[in-house]
Amino acid sequence: MAHEHKLSIFRGLVTFKSNQQKIWGVLLFLSIVTAIEVGLGISKPEFLMDTSFPGMKPLNWIFIILTLVKAYYIAWDFMHLRDEKATLRRIVVWTPVFLISYLITLLLFEATYVYEIFNTTFMTWDF
Repeated sequence: MAHEHKLSIFRGLVTFKSNQQKIWGVLLFLSIVTAIEVGLGISKPEFLMDTSFPGMKPLNWIFIILTLVKAYYIAWDFMHLRDEKATLRRIVVWTPVFLISYLITLLLFEATYVYEIFNTTFMTWDF
């Protein structure tokens, strides 16, 4: 009654011979994404810090996107969502995506409002 796990990742692009190899492959993928995040956080390239994308700097958008990629992949592989029916996968994945998008939108509007209040009134920036 043992359940045989799929030994491929990235929709079959990379296939491993054993579960141990697959675990190392997943660890490598998540480590690379984390290294990119850490490298960008340490170096903070100027071209990602200067311009203002919709509501935030592009660097912040990159952090949010890479974090969502890691969270999705962890749920897909370690929670075995790839083995479930499509309806359950959509419920588990799309509900948080919409909620996180809604939260980010609210935070951007609120942060813009607070910035404008502090910028146009007699209050000073103490923080």
